[in-house]
Amino acid sequence: MVAVKKGDTVVTVGTRKGLFLFSSRDRKTWSSKGPYFEGTTIRHALLDPTDGRTVYAGITSEHWGATVARTKDFGGTWKEGKEGPRFSKESGLSVTRIWQLQPGVDRGLYAGVEPAGIFRSEDEGETWTSLEGLNAFPGRDKWDPGNGGLCLHTILPYPKDPKRMLVGISAAGVFATNDRGKSWRMYDAGIRAYGKQEVFEREDLSSCVHKMVRDPRDPAIVYQQNHAGMHRRRRGDPQWQIIEAGLPRSKSTGGTFGFPLAAHPHDAGTVYAVPLVGDYNRVTADGKMAVYRTTDGGKRWQKLTKGLPQKDAWFTVLRDGMRTDGGDPAGVYVGTTTGQLYHSRDEGDSWQLLAEFLPQIQSVEAGIVGGA
Repeated sequence: MVAVKKGDTVVTVGTRKGLFLFSSRDRKTWSSKGPYFEGTTIRHALLDPTDGRTVYAGITSEHWGATVARTKDFGGTWKEGKEGPRFSKESGLSVTRIWQLQPGVDRGLYAGVEPAGIFRSEDEGETWTSLEGLNAFPGRDKWDPGNGGLCLHTILPYPKDPKRMLVGISAAGVFATNDRGKSWRMYDAGIRAYGKQEVFEREDLSSCVHKMVRDPRDPAIVYQQNHAGMHRRRRGDPQWQIIEAGLPRSKSTGGTFGFPLAAHPHDAGTVYAVPLVGDYNRVTADGKMAVYRTTDGGKRWQKLTKGLPQKDAWFTVLRDGMRTDGGDPAGVYVGTTTGQLYHSRDEGDSWQLLAEFLPQIQSVEAGIVGGA
């Protein structure tokens, strides 16, 4: 990788066999470096938007356990924490995988893990504190795992208010806190019941959330790709609302099926999704890749295919396989389970292949060096 400078775009790609970093000044010509942590699964890595220079990587080693590493010179040197996130001895639980890393609004760092739990670090991932309000949540022994395991895969801090946060757990549901994680409540009313058109009438009925994002202009608006369909919840809404006009439907789930969501960095109501055939066949429909975009908060979704493969493209995009980059116009990045990384410089209107023949892509993040 050539020297990374302020204002460059950096894309972090976590794979089944290590971490890759891509950088570009103009988002046309890219340089790459990696893999780092060769042979090890990296389910999530990102450029910290609070300083624009620290890259964090969640390392899942079958031999050494789950830890968090960081670099401040874009891969020149890496430092692993003194310890990874750990449950209390009394819990009888052991962290097996790190699924999500997310900086807090007050400069702390959060980690979402498997089995489902959340931890906070005040020293850049050197040491970790368990948020017992969720990790010892009453009834967690009854939480069912999703197909990928019982994982806390989404962490959504609330901008400018460190007390508030949402998390997504597959397949336990959505949880919210208003007191820095001391206490949590479930947040699932209105989500479609699996394979039906009825929706949950209560907040405390577990659902399989796949991914959530906040609206870039109003963080109280949250979009959710659930196992059973696409949903949105706004400030004051008594429950989640189904927003699927223009999206393909899955015969098995009753609604659109897919994993990733990405919010536009600055345009209100603009979100991206990648629908799949269904839970029984988790591939792009008819072997044709398509990204869908809404610009009106989910009232209508538009299919985007220009530059994407429209023949023999039988792959999956995982829950963290799509992100935007903070640019203007926004860049959008999508990584596949067959190792292709696609990107758009024009907010999804057209696409180009950024890299191919990578190991199975677990996550994609994008940011601007020196700040968003």
